[in-house]
Amino acid sequence: MMIRIKKNRRKDSEIAPDEIFMDSHNSPQFDNQQFEGRLERPISQITLSVIFISFVLILLVFAGRVWGLQIKDGDFYTLKSENNRLRHTPVFAVRGVLYDRNGVALAWNEPSGDPDFFSRKYSDTPGLAHVVGYVQYPSKDSAGFYYQEDFEGVDGVEKYFNEDLKGKNGLKLVEVNALGKVQSDNVIQPPQEGKSIYLSIDSRVQSEMYTAIKDIAERVGFTGGAGIMIDTTTGEVIAMTSYPEFDPEVMSLKVDTAKVKSYFSNKGKPFLNRAINGLYAPGSIIKPYIALAALHEGTIDPMKKILSTGSISVQNQYFPNLQTVFKDWKALGWVDMRHAIAMSSDVYFYEVGGGYKDQSGLGIARIEKYMKLFGFGEEIHDSFFTGVKGTVPNPEWKKLNFNGEAWNLGNTYHTSIGQYGFQVSVMQIVRAMSTIVNDGVLRDPSILKDQPGKIVRDVGIAKEDFKVIKEGMRLGALQGTGTSLNVPYVEMATKSGTAELGVAKDNVNSWMTGFFPYSHPRYTFAMMMERGSVHNLIGAGAAMRETVDWMNKNTPEYFK
Repeated sequence: MMIRIKKNRRKDSEIAPDEIFMDSHNSPQFDNQQFEGRLERPISQITLSVIFISFVLILLVFAGRVWGLQIKDGDFYTLKSENNRLRHTPVFAVRGVLYDRNGVALAWNEPSGDPDFFSRKYSDTPGLAHVVGYVQYPSKDSAGFYYQEDFEGVDGVEKYFNEDLKGKNGLKLVEVNALGKVQSDNVIQPPQEGKSIYLSIDSRVQSEMYTAIKDIAERVGFTGGAGIMIDTTTGEVIAMTSYPEFDPEVMSLKVDTAKVKSYFSNKGKPFLNRAINGLYAPGSIIKPYIALAALHEGTIDPMKKILSTGSISVQNQYFPNLQTVFKDWKALGWVDMRHAIAMSSDVYFYEVGGGYKDQSGLGIARIEKYMKLFGFGEEIHDSFFTGVKGTVPNPEWKKLNFNGEAWNLGNTYHTSIGQYGFQVSVMQIVRAMSTIVNDGVLRDPSILKDQPGKIVRDVGIAKEDFKVIKEGMRLGALQGTGTSLNVPYVEMATKSGTAELGVAKDNVNSWMTGFFPYSHPRYTFAMMMERGSVHNLIGAGAAMRETVDWMNKNTPEYFK
């Protein structure tokens, strides 16, 4: 019998899960990690509400941010984005050219790569580095933006006259795309060119002076040297050089790092301007100023003769049975002031400076007073030539440097011949020598053409006294210690000096100073060779002779 089951469900009704029969033998084979065998459930209303609210909050945050960028801070970000697209770039000012007194270019500019950029070029003539100096180039970061936009002078005239030379940079706007590629540019502020400067130096004479110093130093073993020549009528410096020196172009570019490093490690100190910043014991070149002090004070008559047997002896203040001997470089016999200057008698100046037996002396207080009148122991103020001030020894100086020791007569003797603690610069010597030529008018030097140095003071000594000193110096060139400059083409007046160094006195500084032409003096000079053997017979006199011999052939106008 067949049984019919009545179907009461609608065709479109869902089948409930419990109406499905499953094979119980299959259940262990479900992969639970893949949700096999699990029943699906619909997402709850709470979950949907949380998701909806989250989306709304995120939308509100974005809307607020857009409002801030577009409305609240819109102007600020518009300008910032415009600046990102338009770069402000400097248009470099052309730096002023440096010329010597004859119009020879010593430092100039040449285009380099970018048409708005230039390289500083320097004359390869030797001997100019310490006067001309060098520059530091503009600097930029890794992104190509300049954080230091000017050429800055580092040394020499480049540094001292930097504000005049550098001019003023201009400005241009450069439009770039997203990749940083330039699309266009427009100069909105043109640059102002720097001022060109004519220096007082004659590069020909200066170069030859340097070459002569270098030749003597390398030939006989001096560690360095310096020389200066000045026009005494104006104070204009015709030549000023220092050996050894550096290459200004190498120091500006700093591409040759090995060369730059070698300069800093060089024991010869090529960055030291020995003409201005070197301090040296002057030795006998100080004697003309001691003589002038003695004449002005009436300490001695210029015609009075003093006997030099090679030394004088004085009672030792600590040991009554002993005498201290002060030697001359040579037994010179009877000498008056002119011959004492010409032959450089130490004994004569011991007695005039410190006194001996019946000859009174100046004493250290008056020696210091007159040395400072001539510019020793003081700076040249507010000048390109401002450098070290040097030392004129005195009792206070000795106390400070020798554990409170008292001054004694021997110290005065040694100071009178430019030894002990006496230290001067080459510039101080040539400046003081110009004061002798000018009969007592102390004038500052000038590095600019046709711009006289300022007059500092008149030392207040009679012209007749200066005449005695000049005659003594002329005698020195004719038959004294300066005969290396007894040349036929110009009358020279000279004073040489040999300053002993250290306790052993194995080394010396060699000096030669003077003026020319003797009959109508115009130019003074000072030459110094630094630290050579005491046994050298060749020194500053030989270097100056090489210089004037060359000048006679190539620049004879200086001897007229």
